[in-house]
Amino acid sequence: MQLARGIYDQRTFDQLPILADALQDAGCDADAILDHFRDPTATHVRGCWALDLVLGKE
Repeated sequence: MQLARGIYDQRTFDQLPILADALQDAGCDADAILDHFRDPTATHVRGCWALDLVLGKE
């Protein structure tokens, strides 16, 4: 997903709620991921488990 890659590469983690909306619109129903991306108190960095999962990283 290009949006996820851009967020990762540019470190624009403030856009993760937008990614959550896009994933949900695409049919994602993984509440743990969607909630994590929308959590305003979460600290997001490269290596974030949810973003790495979306990007297919191991």
